[in-house]
Amino acid sequence: MSTEPDRGSAVPSAAGGDSGVGAGECGSAVPSASQTEWDGHARWWQEKFTDGVDPEYTEQIIPMVMEHLAGRERVLDIGTGEGQIARALAQAGAEVVGLDLTMAQIRTAHERAGGPVYALAGSDRLPVDSNSFAGAVVCLVYEHIDTLEESLAEVARVLRPRGRLVLILNHPLFQTPNSGLIVDHMIDPPETYWRVGAYLHETATVEEVNKGVHVRFVHRPLSRYVNGMIAAGIDLVAMLELSPPPGFVAKVPEHETDVLGNTPRLLALIGDRRQSTG
Repeated sequence: MSTEPDRGSAVPSAAGGDSGVGAGECGSAVPSASQTEWDGHARWWQEKFTDGVDPEYTEQIIPMVMEHLAGRERVLDIGTGEGQIARALAQAGAEVVGLDLTMAQIRTAHERAGGPVYALAGSDRLPVDSNSFAGAVVCLVYEHIDTLEESLAEVARVLRPRGRLVLILNHPLFQTPNSGLIVDHMIDPPETYWRVGAYLHETATVEEVNKGVHVRFVHRPLSRYVNGMIAAGIDLVAMLELSPPPGFVAKVPEHETDVLGNTPRLLALIGDRRQSTG
């Protein structure tokens, strides 16, 4: 789920202990425009992408996060949404803090429980202590915000030396504005291919992702993310481009399966915080 720069009020640990959430300034009396927008989309997100209904999460995203954060005893989930990734990490034994800009998501995360501590916060001012997490996950968040460098710097701040970041994005190359599947009926037999829009041009667009649901995307080339991580003091250790999972491909028409099955929708960047970020 998406987060934007606007620190909100901290939520105390459900267990009554010191969660480390709430360090620094807290409390936002007036919600930002993006906060209001995502609050309005919360039910749509929860119905379409959570609670086991989305194969990209169940078959690909969550297993990938679990693999690359295995053994990390304290993990921060930035843009947690209703908490499905946070709950999976907690069930594996991690102490998890989930942050999201959207009050409707945080309420649902509390209702679904499962172990994590949740707080209302944006991505570029994290209300947690420095050097306090062994791992962090940011899933489908940074493509919705303007403050990329500030947000990466905050991740580096809260990670311990050699702490692990799992950053999952809509693929910056194949999910550019105006990209998508094309079936050309001018050719016999019809040709099916994936059209790629302008890649190097950085732009913000608002797309109707479902009837009545308009979401703002910020397109950047891949180099912005990689160089931003490096500048923040996070060294890239792996880059993953995966085919869509079987459960996703099974839902598309047969004549689209070859193209969609060979076009990555998601990109994962795995990085470790340097011993010193200075």
